Amino acid sequence: MTPHISAKKGEIAESILLPGDPLRAKWIAETFLSDPVCFNEVRGMLGFTGTYDGKKVSVMGTGMGMPSLSIYVHELLDLYQVKKLVRVGSCGAIGRGLGLLDVIICNAASTDSAINKQKFGNIAYAPVADFYLLREAVRLAEERQIRHFVGPIMSGDQFYIDDLNHLEKIKAHGVLGVEMEAAALYTLAAKFGAQALGIMTVSDIIGETEELSSKQREQSMRDMCLIALDAVCA
Repeated sequence: MTPHISAKKGEIAESILLPGDPLRAKWIAETFLSDPVCFNEVRGMLGFTGTYDGKKVSVMGTGMGMPSLSIYVHELLDLYQVKKLVRVGSCGAIGRGLGLLDVIICNAASTDSAINKQKFGNIAYAPVADFYLLREAVRLAEERQIRHFVGPIMSGDQFYIDDLNHLEKIKAHGVLGVEMEAAALYTLAAKFGAQALGIMTVSDIIGETEELSSKQREQSMRDMCLIALDAVCA
């Protein structure tokens, strides 16, 4: 047990899905897992373990932003020996041709956060997804005929962005969307020798008014979750 996770040894599976929203974790567990059991309620950050396709899988919220995710993921990797971690979340799209509810499978995550600068100093560390999880997720998306895009995203520290002009620079260099957690997940997984992947559903198009409601954000992410569950259980 840790100050943030109350699970006992063996209650968390080696494979885990990580939405930011704890209510999304609850929805995933109730929708996709057989016999889910809640292993964490500390600070309202719900976590569940059940089975999917006969294999033990967990799902747990991480909160918003890299500082919050880093706490939970560090403890999952260091103390609970989790081996496969897939962030399933929403993102704002900036890439051309992307629409609401499209799925982005993230091969790399740039960031404007100071966290990695503090870790690596003058080195511009490049956090990337695990190749094997990435390859499996793309194969499954193609097999299920789910509309998806594969490419880099940017993990930012700010949800509300006053100046959108700087996004044009990363858009011009192939970045597909903006979210707030994947860079920290990829960095921590690399440190602990684990496999990590980010799969995002487009919830809004940055600079436009069309977006999903909070209820849609919570529950209309089925394709993303199916890809993630099939990938960690493959």
